[in-house]
Amino acid sequence: MKWFDYAAPRSLEEAFELLAAHPRAQLLAGGTDLLVQLRSGQKETDFVIDVKGIPELNEIRYDSANGLTLGAAAPCCRIYGDRAVSQAYAALAEVASLIGGVQIQSRASIGGNLCNAAPSADSAPVLIAYRATCRIAGPSGAREVAVESFSTGPGRTVLGPGELLVSLHLPPVEPRSGACYLRLIPRNEMDIAVAGAGAAVAVEDGVFRAARIALAAVAPTPLFVRQAGDYLVGKPVNPESIQAAAEIAKAAAEPITDMRGTAEYRRHLCGVLTRRAVEGAVRRAVEAG
Repeated sequence: MKWFDYAAPRSLEEAFELLAAHPRAQLLAGGTDLLVQLRSGQKETDFVIDVKGIPELNEIRYDSANGLTLGAAAPCCRIYGDRAVSQAYAALAEVASLIGGVQIQSRASIGGNLCNAAPSADSAPVLIAYRATCRIAGPSGAREVAVESFSTGPGRTVLGPGELLVSLHLPPVEPRSGACYLRLIPRNEMDIAVAGAGAAVAVEDGVFRAARIALAAVAPTPLFVRQAGDYLVGKPVNPESIQAAAEIAKAAAEPITDMRGTAEYRRHLCGVLTRRAVEGAVRRAVEAG
């Protein structure tokens, strides 16, 4: 691995100063992706800025009225270890426990997983389903971006020069709602998804009141299938409605063939995983009601 200089700022202002002085710097939130990429030569830099010591990036704050604020560098183990967060956002806690092994989860963060911008990122579909927004800050000020618009391609995001992802905000959980994320991986643990599907629904009197569906590993970016969720709204909660939404998600997928599976297989999985994810979200919504 090529040498690089290292800095660990303790404030956003200090981080912005370092980014301005080192335009080619790489940000380190946990390092579980970045260090591997630097070692393999996939990325190169002469300066690494470790943002894990910045208070705003380590915050985990939840209340039922305002929802969840999740610092971009907060490690996964703190998410699934927080009982209130795990109860309110069960699918998010489950995803945090899927990213790598226990040792990885003590460093890796949901924000880092999102910034890595892999189409297969497990966190992205459930964040999209939960209507998360990205809070971005830079020398020119702060802005918010819907999480489904954050990734612009493999390894690319909307972050501009000198900007960083500070936190994610998930709105309060609606009554009688639930979410679920499912994936297929070649091995039992710690592998990249062949395909994944996340769904969040709200139900009332046997009818879908709201729904959002997103897919992983089947397009150049995590794929928000708005039309599949919109289809469910107002429809009865039954196998026919859910299967129709799954077919819409399947048709929206843009998979490729690679060593993990063919495009045809991935497209088939989109239908299966979407159906099962919606069913899982419905079960949670019924239990919450």
